Amino acid sequence: MSDRLRFGAFVPPHHLPVNYNPTYALQRDTELVQIMDNIGFDEAWFGEHHSGGAEPIGDPMMFIAHVAAQTKYIRLGTGVVSLPYHNPLWVADRLAMLDHLTRGRVMLGLGPGALATDAAMLGIHPSEQRDALEEDTAVLMHLLTSDEPISIETKRYKLVNARLQLDFYQDPHPEVLAAAIVSPSGPRLAGQHGIGLISIGASMKAGVDVLAMHWDVAEARAKECNKTVDRDKWRLVGLMHIADTKEQALKDVAFGLREFCDYLQHTTPTPQMVPTGSTVEDYIEWAMSTGSAVIGTYEDAIEQIESLQDQSNGGFGAFLLFDHNWANWNAKKHHYHLFGEFVIPHFKKTNRRLKSSELYARDVRDELAKAQSDAIGAFAAKHASGKK
Repeated sequence: MSDRLRFGAFVPPHHLPVNYNPTYALQRDTELVQIMDNIGFDEAWFGEHHSGGAEPIGDPMMFIAHVAAQTKYIRLGTGVVSLPYHNPLWVADRLAMLDHLTRGRVMLGLGPGALATDAAMLGIHPSEQRDALEEDTAVLMHLLTSDEPISIETKRYKLVNARLQLDFYQDPHPEVLAAAIVSPSGPRLAGQHGIGLISIGASMKAGVDVLAMHWDVAEARAKECNKTVDRDKWRLVGLMHIADTKEQALKDVAFGLREFCDYLQHTTPTPQMVPTGSTVEDYIEWAMSTGSAVIGTYEDAIEQIESLQDQSNGGFGAFLLFDHNWANWNAKKHHYHLFGEFVIPHFKKTNRRLKSSELYARDVRDELAKAQSDAIGAFAAKHASGKK
């Protein structure tokens, strides 16, 4: 595994309260990715949601196609495609085309579907989603990795001698990952197919409690299936908002933390991530006392990530900021700026030699300054004497 962590953002996105301008909201999501690209973030992931009003990206692949043309370097992933909602053949087919359009910058995250209200519109019961995900991922991986046609009939679709017509830009195909919150379904899937893993809500108390379990399950399942899993392909997602001071960070989140927590409590049926309380003060207490989020400075962010490295029992490949609108747009941009300016180089060690060079220059400064001063004085004297 690389010694350098990679960094990115997991962008559902969340736009609250639900009285916003969706056109402008999607534009700000696009601008956020451009900001991250300019700063030097490695990757950004976008969700698929169809109900609840707060998360307006219904097709992460379409959004990736849009932002890919407006960015240069950042890798772009689906976080996630809710595979039971789709025919795996068309997911694989669109992925192949998107891989070419992005020149190999696309990644495919898979999940069962986070919002029960989405699945309900398709007549899918929550009890069916994880089994459907396992079944569909097997079909999808066959399409990605084999030239042999596949025929299968499920409750949701039928394939007859199905195969892809387009080779991938990436060799052998884009990176594929399974998402997990607290259920072992994601780690089982990662192990079964030897793919990556995204642990969402890793800094939340429940997430921290299950981090090591996630990887243990993935490794055990990989062994059963004669596959291997790579910690470098394990992403952890955590909630943070940082500012120049902790006091400023606490002031910033008064803008939107209450709406975010109220949405999780009363709108989205995701019991895995439920804050406690009803006021901004309650929610700050929940976040700070449980370790569910960092609200503070870049030093606090560094401390949290280092703690997650310890709790993962062996490390992980990337840390993703769980994007939110706790703060206003300008404060949010400053949050990303501070993270990119101070947190990323701390872990990537890209300023190591700069620091070493500064320390060396300080150490020899007085000696060299005297020599420089003496040399200038000698030359001035030579000039004054008229010597050539």
